[in-house]
Order: sequence, then structure tokens, then C-alpha cells
Amino acid sequence: MGMLVVVVVFVLDLVAFALAVAAEQRRTTATVVQSGNSKFCAYDSDIATGLGVGSLLVLFASQVIVMVASRCLCCGKALRPSGSRAWAITLFITCWVCFIIAEICLLAASVRNAYHTKYVSSIMNERISCKMLRRGVFGAGAAFIVFTCVASELFYISFSKAHNQTSSFAKDTGIRMASI
Repeated sequence: MGMLVVVVVFVLDLVAFALAVAAEQRRTTATVVQSGNSKFCAYDSDIATGLGVGSLLVLFASQVIVMVASRCLCCGKALRPSGSRAWAITLFITCWVCFIIAEICLLAASVRNAYHTKYVSSIMNERISCKMLRRGVFGAGAAFIVFTCVASELFYISFSKAHNQTSSFAKDTGIRMASI
């Protein structure tokens, strides 16, 4: 079961990364078009928004699989005290921070990419500003997808080690008080 989770999460994260990179390459651009006495912004295809949302959803599915498989670190039996448990807790926090940043980048980029200025000017010398998504927002989301992928894979491996580890000490390690 453990190796299957690692492979499925890796494939989903790879798909999310590919979609985010494709969204960065295909983000909407605009040109100012003059028609008679008026100028307006003409936008090309809006495929990057769909790619960004797809990346967001695939990354979300990947995170859900890791958290369900690990019982979100808080449900189920307690982890054995060890270095693996410490790494699992650290990577759990890192995984969530990177995931949230990636989701925010992808969501903000998708929303901003879908926004089109409806500005029309009839003054010939007026300069029109067409609103477009800045370069690198989907790219930042893709970078944090990679960080999330690495952190979640390492988290699950550390969690599995700590979860399956047998204790090296006896159950009763306390000092007993003998009856006097």
C-alpha cells in the first residue's frame, strides 16, 4: 500500500506541475485594437485559466491522498518516538505550507488570467492599459508544486517508518516501588 501511495502521489504532482507550466506558457495576452475612432483591448484564448484550475484540482487530490493515507498525522495510533517521527512532523508542516502557497498562486493566477478589461476609448491619443497576468505567477505555483511533492513524499515515507517501527525498549521502563 505504501509504495502505491508514493507512486500515485508522484504521478498526480507531476501532472499538476505540467499543467501549471503549460498555463504559464499559454497565459492570456492582449493587444490594443483600433476600430474606427475607438480603441479597445482584444484578448487571445483563455486556456491558461482552465489549465491553472486543473493544476489546482490535481494538486488538491494529491494532498488528499497523502493525508488520507497518513490519517493526517493526528488520527490513528500514535507514532513511536524516533527520528522518523520528528521528520514526519517537520515534513507535515512543510508540506502544508508549500501546498497552501501553491494553491494560492494557482488560484490567484487563474482568477487574474480570466479577468479581461472592458475598456473602450474614443479619444485617439489616449493610452489604453490592458490588464494581463504578470509573468511567473503560474511558474511560482509550479515551483511550489515541486516543493509540495518533495515534502509530501518524504513526509509519507517518514510517517510510514515511524508508524511501522517497533519500539526498542520494554513496555514498562519505569522504576517500581517495592512494598516495604
